[in-house]
Amino acid sequence: MPALLEARSITKRFPGVTALREVSFDLRPGEIHALCGENGAGKSTLIKLLSGLHPHGSYEGELFLDGAPAQFGSIADAQRHGLAVIYQELALVDELSVAENLFLGCEHRRGALIDWDATWREARTLLARVGLDVAPDTPVSELGVGSRQLVEIAKALGKEARVLILDEPTAALAEREVATLLDLLREFRRRGIACIYVSHKLDEVFAIADRITVLRDGATITTLATPATSKSEVIRAMVGREITELFPRHAAHPGEIRLRVEDLSVAAERGGPARLHHVSFAVRAGEVLGVGGLMGAGRTELLMHLFGAWGVRLGGRVQLGGRPLAAASPAAALAAGLVLASEDRKRYGLILGESIGFNLSLSSITRLRRGALIDDEREAHANQGLFNSLRVKAPSLETVVGTLSGGNQQKVVLGKALMTGPRVVFLDEPTRGIDVGAKIEVYALINELTAQGKAVVLVSSELPELMGMSDRILMLHEGRIGGMFTRAEATPERLLAAAMGRTPAAA
Repeated sequence: MPALLEARSITKRFPGVTALREVSFDLRPGEIHALCGENGAGKSTLIKLLSGLHPHGSYEGELFLDGAPAQFGSIADAQRHGLAVIYQELALVDELSVAENLFLGCEHRRGALIDWDATWREARTLLARVGLDVAPDTPVSELGVGSRQLVEIAKALGKEARVLILDEPTAALAEREVATLLDLLREFRRRGIACIYVSHKLDEVFAIADRITVLRDGATITTLATPATSKSEVIRAMVGREITELFPRHAAHPGEIRLRVEDLSVAAERGGPARLHHVSFAVRAGEVLGVGGLMGAGRTELLMHLFGAWGVRLGGRVQLGGRPLAAASPAAALAAGLVLASEDRKRYGLILGESIGFNLSLSSITRLRRGALIDDEREAHANQGLFNSLRVKAPSLETVVGTLSGGNQQKVVLGKALMTGPRVVFLDEPTRGIDVGAKIEVYALINELTAQGKAVVLVSSELPELMGMSDRILMLHEGRIGGMFTRAEATPERLLAAAMGRTPAAA
């Protein structure tokens, strides 16, 4: 079958780095083609090039559409030829309605005025195509993440897209929303719409893709027919080595209690209803306490409150190292030896326009002072040590964080947390949106932290990760404790039952 879209021998260079080296890729009509690789492998650069963000002339090699040379000069140019990208960070305007977002920049007009009748009519048609049952005049701010993503896809279909490029489309979706999206893509395949599916989640890749292309270090490693390959073969191609143990958790030797929480209840705001109800747990030195639960269970709220960044305490006691810990402020938590690596690294974890070095030491300025001034030599030495030990893939500490891959940005977030010298480390979804190789490095870091006697609280939406890296697991259900399990007691069925507020079956 001839290719609908083809990239031949693409090389893309940036100052100091070659992002793509002789990359070749092809997409057939009506095909779902997965693009896999570690963070920094070149996936994002390739899809930006295919979508016109990196215009013709800024790279070497050739693109072809329907067998003819394609020279996209911009995103709008690529869209006119039927290519559309759905990015992980959705590009919708919260203040506008669904219909206004669908036709933003290509409004239906009657003379100088917007034709609202046509706008509502076409919006209903597009929303029906993606199975989204919302009124066209609904503000986007009222939609959940899954619904927003369907609006983005509907917007692309409104521009007569023949090729949809989806970049980590399920990173922030609940399980039910993931199933809805995959069913929709299967329907698109039946209609002849081709999709490039970029994802680190191999379960989804194998459930949806017809073929898989693996990139590594900016080069095409292989293209495989999905039915003829396996996850282990894809992982081996991604990382260039055999991974024999995905969750290398060391045997724990817990010490003294580092953090104790007793009967904690918290409201989002003063006078509001409780969002966390009578939560109690303890975590010891050298231990990983996993925290799981369905979306909205209160996992992030629990960590944010203990860190002093969310909510009003209604009751309960918290002790860190045997001393009372009030929910005063993040600065107070840091001073007490508690640090949080947020799940939203771009919003809360990093200043994207600043350098790696700036970000690494940002939370540790008071520790790096000599008198009233920062000790530049001490700061540089500490930054370089973390940069090396975390194996951040970047030319130097002066590299702007926003130019790094997701996995390397996450390493900087973790490095910034460790620079504070904590006794208790909160990790909220530390492997979300990063590849399997980067995940292995995060897991190794967790082992190093507990070997040093630090207590780790790990929030994760992935049950295999919770079970593989936790010594004990606390499951939350609607802000309450649904169950507490030892490593030996934890099974997927028991954890899910606890997350849904049901009594887990006996092991």
